[in-house]
Amino acid sequence: MKLWKKVLVAAVAAGCASGAFAQTKLKWAHIMETSEPFHKWSVWAANELGKRTNGKYSADVYPASQLGKENDLNQGLTLGTVDIIVTGPGFAAKSFPPIGVTYYPYTFRDVDHLLKFFKSDVYKDLNKGYAEKTGNQILGSMYYGTRHTTANKPISKCADLKGMKMRVPDTPVYLAMPRACGANTAPIPFAEVYLALQNGTVEAQENPLTTIEAKKFYEVQKNIILTGHVVEHLNIVVAGKLWKQLTEAEKKIVSDIAQEASERASADIVAREKEMIDIFKKKGLSVTEANRNDFRDTVLKNVKFEDFGYRKADWDRIQAVK
Repeated sequence: MKLWKKVLVAAVAAGCASGAFAQTKLKWAHIMETSEPFHKWSVWAANELGKRTNGKYSADVYPASQLGKENDLNQGLTLGTVDIIVTGPGFAAKSFPPIGVTYYPYTFRDVDHLLKFFKSDVYKDLNKGYAEKTGNQILGSMYYGTRHTTANKPISKCADLKGMKMRVPDTPVYLAMPRACGANTAPIPFAEVYLALQNGTVEAQENPLTTIEAKKFYEVQKNIILTGHVVEHLNIVVAGKLWKQLTEAEKKIVSDIAQEASERASADIVAREKEMIDIFKKKGLSVTEANRNDFRDTVLKNVKFEDFGYRKADWDRIQAVK
């Protein structure tokens, strides 16, 4: 072998041994549709990860429950089947219950209150508790939307839900409002909700307006009631195993990307929600305001924070965020 070839082979071998050419492909997953901002900004974040780490890390994004339902994705952080996910704190609460207090109905006054919460000490404390319990890291949070109700019949007050078959996600806190109002709840998986509404398995469901549009629930429900019971957010969560292997500089890169993606997704959702009501009305749907004070008072009277493992002190701190 010529001398220059020997030098090249030795250099390649040394590079591989030192990890200079090593590349780690990550799995970034969520359950949302590709038409939603959460997917658009997840893809952006995955691309930025490759750029800012000079190719050391790259990620493929798996939308629309391709790698499993939301429970599966959260479990996958521990099992090693996913590296980064976009998920709600209601599912994180299965590992660390106090973090789910943000899903208690009528915790947030509006989206501005939620965005201020993201910068608060109580937000940091809840995330720290989750990290200490699981090893996973919440690096960014984004506005998901304000949850409203769709139904086969008009609704104005809490008691109107009594006896109605209503789909809710498979996590306890989502049951709070419907059960306080007397609905018969059914935790049908997200991917199966449209069919369940279409065939009458359930008569109502609740989701943000943008999700009602993206999943086309308006095709099988003609009444939208603005209950506004949860001002919801999603978290970008990194698996503990991945977090441990990152250098301090890489942790900052991933954190910065997550923060930027979260802020951009939030802005998109806020802008889109402002257009939704007119869009639904033009489609012939009935869009009405619910008596939110009636809903809120009924929930506070009938649903205890302790039933979910929440701490009322955390809820009180959130109420104090201005």
